[in-house]
Amino acid sequence: MKEGRSSNGSEPWYKRVIGAIKNQPRDREQLLISLREAEQFNLIDADSLAMIEGVLQVSEMQVRDIMIPRSQMVVVERDVSPEKYLPIIIESGHSRFPVIGENRDEVIGILLAKDILAYFAQDTDGGRFDVRDAMRLPVVVPESKRLNVLLKEFRANRNHMAIVVDEYGGVAGLVTIEDVLEQIVGEIEDETDIDDANYILQYAQNKYSIKALTPIEDFNEYFDADFSDEEFDTIGGLVLNKFGRMPKRGEAITIANFRFHVIRADNRRLHLLQLTKLKNEAAKKD
Repeated sequence: MKEGRSSNGSEPWYKRVIGAIKNQPRDREQLLISLREAEQFNLIDADSLAMIEGVLQVSEMQVRDIMIPRSQMVVVERDVSPEKYLPIIIESGHSRFPVIGENRDEVIGILLAKDILAYFAQDTDGGRFDVRDAMRLPVVVPESKRLNVLLKEFRANRNHMAIVVDEYGGVAGLVTIEDVLEQIVGEIEDETDIDDANYILQYAQNKYSIKALTPIEDFNEYFDADFSDEEFDTIGGLVLNKFGRMPKRGEAITIANFRFHVIRADNRRLHLLQLTKLKNEAAKKD
């Protein structure tokens, strides 16, 4: 057996290592090409490739690329009674809420939904819930922070939300650990989301959750409506056109005898709508 060749006649191990080093990618683009070739040869599956690409992408992205803008944040006012903002907490489905004070452009804390819900579930003996006692100190990050650095800090400090500030110190938006992870693994849906196979979900009489990507044809069939699909393919496109601009979360508009509330949206597109089916009289008044 010569040159350390193995007993089965294969190439010596050290030559295989040298060959691997010689062929190693020299930059990020070459690495991506190698990974895509590996996927083509079934060495890794498509999901694994997508996650690896997501990891590489996160290292180049900044918080400003994925943050929820200030105008679309669901906030709690410190000096408002909890009975007024509890419906907002329940309807939004979020678990954490920025708290604002007299200066509405400044976030002074973070309120966890479980804290206020625990208060209402217990016998309070007539006491009043004070958000000052329950809110946590906010984590503040600049718009320019890299996502991979932010994710490391989230994990180290066990935080799930950060308030994003611009170069002048003003609140620009917020970002959550889920927002970062979605850049790696794709959209993360929870029990409040609609399953991919269902665009429309009824949860109360005349009330529905509807994905913005619902085809108008499917919407018409479900609700016996007659919206035209010549100009727009989805119900989100129809709603966006009626607004004439990108609506903020919480805004609503009536089209025919349907009332659409924006439940989830970013600064680029609509994601989820709440629909209330109105009686003809109510639609006319609106």
